[in-house]
Amino acid sequence: MSDTLMATYRRLPVTFERGEGAWLWDTAGKRYLDAIAGIAVCGLGHAHPAVKAAICEQAGTLIHTSNLYGIQQQQILGDNLTRLSGLDRVFFANSGAEANEAAIKIARLYGHRKGIDNPAILVMENSFHGRTLATLSATGNRKVQAGFEPLVQGFVRVPFGDFDAIKEVTQSGASVVAVLVEPVQGEGGVNIPPADYLNNIRTLCDEQGWLMMLDEIQTGMGRTGRMFAHQHNGIQPDVMTLAKGLGNGVPIGACLARGMAAEVLGPGSHGSTFGGNPLACRVGNSVIETLESDNLVARAATLSERFLAGFEAVFQPNKGVTDIRASGLLIGIELDRPCTELVSQALNEGLLINVTADKIIRLLPPLILTDQEADQIIETVSTLVDNFLSASQPK
Repeated sequence: MSDTLMATYRRLPVTFERGEGAWLWDTAGKRYLDAIAGIAVCGLGHAHPAVKAAICEQAGTLIHTSNLYGIQQQQILGDNLTRLSGLDRVFFANSGAEANEAAIKIARLYGHRKGIDNPAILVMENSFHGRTLATLSATGNRKVQAGFEPLVQGFVRVPFGDFDAIKEVTQSGASVVAVLVEPVQGEGGVNIPPADYLNNIRTLCDEQGWLMMLDEIQTGMGRTGRMFAHQHNGIQPDVMTLAKGLGNGVPIGACLARGMAAEVLGPGSHGSTFGGNPLACRVGNSVIETLESDNLVARAATLSERFLAGFEAVFQPNKGVTDIRASGLLIGIELDRPCTELVSQALNEGLLINVTADKIIRLLPPLILTDQEADQIIETVSTLVDNFLSASQPK
């Protein structure tokens, strides 16, 4: 294999050349069932007809002009996202990290306009917000931060899911202006907070004059069984970031805001050459249209119940499986020992899975999955885990 690429990934020994629905084929013709969907990106699966049509039609019409001019598809997508979320305005970027950068800049400018010289953002342990310097600094994982010091200052960190720890910050003297939190931590281990966690943060932000900023990059676009995960709690954030499932593989990010937060950025304060170009936004609109017309958000909730029931039936007596948790089609199976080798073992069996936080099998299948495909994932994962636990010892 060529060594012209920087060694930033430990790639698996496979290259895919085509896909259809929940399936991928490698260059040797072997078929794989995709249970990670490009890390929660391809919610509509591969080669979806609506996405294909949107790309082909838009590429044959107009791909890029820049944000010096009006972009019709961008305005349509902005209208769609504000309609679905109840938020007021959108800034379009090219990735989740860029969307979070916009959110961080909104919080800082919001703080400075309140007369705060060193505004701070409250973030969570085990979080993941991106790999740019600012989002890396906000991320609660020393492994991905190591070697990139000095990190960006202005972040206060507390344990995820611990609302009392957030309340204690109000007594610390820190100049907090915003809370940035994932409704469910994906990279951190499919960590689901207490049911009232987001509601309590919303109330505290209102009391303190803080912005509530939700990173819905992995949880948004129907992944958890609602269009956006915070809708399970019946609340609205001040700022919300999206990416991944919004473009089904075409790079796009979005930072939405409402109220005062939506008025912070102005001409010259932020921008993006490619962000919100006609091609990416046309695809985003086709994704939303398909999610709504095919009732795929509700389908994610139904499939989640099927996965939970299937895994609980198999693993309930297995002491090596310490927890099974899911928020829609964001599913985590926690083992009592590191299990990263399961990724390669699954690949050999024609199944794509992910292991995060060393010992948590993370499944992120597409929302278009059939019952039969779901059952195949359950059966294959169950067999792999049983064999793995029988052959290994906890460390």
